[in-house]
Amino acid sequence: MPCDFPAACSGRANPFHSLAGLNEASPDVNVTLLRIGNLCGILAPLLWAFAIILCGELRPEYSHFTQYISELGERGSSTEFLMRYAGFVPTGLMHMAFAAFLYFAVRGGRLTVIAAMLVGLNGLARIGAGLFPCEPGCVSPKALLSQQLHSLSAGIGFFAIIAASVVWGLIMRRHQRLRGLSLYSVGCGALGLVFLLLMVRSDELRAGTGLYERLSSGVLSLWLLVFAAGLWRQGADGVAVATVNPSLQGTPTNRRL
Repeated sequence: MPCDFPAACSGRANPFHSLAGLNEASPDVNVTLLRIGNLCGILAPLLWAFAIILCGELRPEYSHFTQYISELGERGSSTEFLMRYAGFVPTGLMHMAFAAFLYFAVRGGRLTVIAAMLVGLNGLARIGAGLFPCEPGCVSPKALLSQQLHSLSAGIGFFAIIAASVVWGLIMRRHQRLRGLSLYSVGCGALGLVFLLLMVRSDELRAGTGLYERLSSGVLSLWLLVFAAGLWRQGADGVAVATVNPSLQGTPTNRRL
């Protein structure tokens, strides 16, 4: 019986060796970089959750239910430096590294490039939110440049990762080994958007604002973790994923993750 995935059936141990565009002269370096990028996608959501919980514990007066995550890094707070440079900035860099991994490991057309760029844009926006902290309470006059840049970065980041989860959900339908995550991915994007809109709606009275933001961020962070872990598992198992090359008019081609 013929094998549907020749690369997987060949028994080669290097799961990233046959990726197009890699430097064949130093495959071990490329594989290492790809694994690091993939690992960043797994660790970033965990570090993000840890930073939020730790900074919240260090401020007894802080309310996860009513206050924004950004208030943990607000200007002048006791947790400003910790949240900005152990939460926002490093996880943003890790998202960008994971985006680079996606670009090289799951290349399959223009839509895949856009989806990887959306993940990277979310990372860049999170870095911006860390470099430009909000003012106390995140309710200062909008004329302040730092507040404007922080709000802009946060908004771009949220909408970028929401769009990324939906677009990746569509892309996953083309990959036999990722198809099971397609509906989950789109669903996470939809839930993330719903919770984000509820957060915006509750802002004036601060009625559950922090809770809605954490639900939105949590759903989307869990999506990133599950997605990255799934790719890591497939790479560790040496699984080849069948993709569709548009130039071949629907003829399946094999690409190893």
